[in-house]
Amino acid sequence: MESSLQNAPDKAAVDPSSSQLGLAVLMAVAAMISVQLGAALARPAMDSFGPFAVTWGRLAWAAILLWLVVRPDIRTYQPRDLAAALALGATIAVMTLTFYLAIMRVPLGLVVAIEFLGPLGVAAFGFARSWRLIWLVLAFAGVLLLVRNLEGWTVDLLGVAFALTAGAGWGSYILLNKRVGSAFRGLDGLAISFVASALIATPFGLQEVGLNLPAGLVLQTVGLAILTPLLPYVLEMQALRRLPSATFGILMSAEPGIGALAGYLILHEPLSPQQITGIACVICASVGATISART
Repeated sequence: MESSLQNAPDKAAVDPSSSQLGLAVLMAVAAMISVQLGAALARPAMDSFGPFAVTWGRLAWAAILLWLVVRPDIRTYQPRDLAAALALGATIAVMTLTFYLAIMRVPLGLVVAIEFLGPLGVAAFGFARSWRLIWLVLAFAGVLLLVRNLEGWTVDLLGVAFALTAGAGWGSYILLNKRVGSAFRGLDGLAISFVASALIATPFGLQEVGLNLPAGLVLQTVGLAILTPLLPYVLEMQALRRLPSATFGILMSAEPGIGALAGYLILHEPLSPQQITGIACVICASVGATISART
């Protein structure tokens, strides 16, 4: 969910050696696997402790660990920059909470595919009225295949609503991260944003588990925080230093497929042929939008 594609370097700045490109591809794939593995493994924890508690624990640990590593000096930044970081934190909180609520009701691969409408919607603003809008149409057609057939709705509609909200959050995340990325040094902005997101999620988490935190929740959410977002973010940043942004975008388009595979292998969530076709449509739309945006 928390991609760094918008901060990709220009193609001219990318190391062209085949060994570096191969390493970057492996890093990008590993980042996607880590994200989807973390999402799938979070499901049993949410069944035990609740989605709000697990989301809060994950965000809290991510904020603590990242703050200890980065240690940003907030006194060196302007109030408007800090406000942007806080807005990004609020977006991360909403995006994460609604994503985990969605996967409690809808198969993981479907949620990730529906969530992709957010980044594609952001891209569509740049397409205006050009022929490239066909990619957004293809993505919507894919999502329709995911959620409805001739007999009616095939998935929980509230879960779909949560997935669409997470997608809107992802689109907002992309726009806000551009602003924060240009205003802060290194990972300072992200560290501040995660603290804000953890604080926003705190009332929801405490409402589910109270002040006496279960030891199982504390231990499990440490691992989930490392799987996503900390490890994927580091891997993506390293991959972006070696890959052209278009190549990175095409690679990340495989994420709905990886999510579907993780859901099948770990959560035993089967998909119908129609839903698999819908995921394929979303992936094709993402690849097409990534390529055509740079032609």
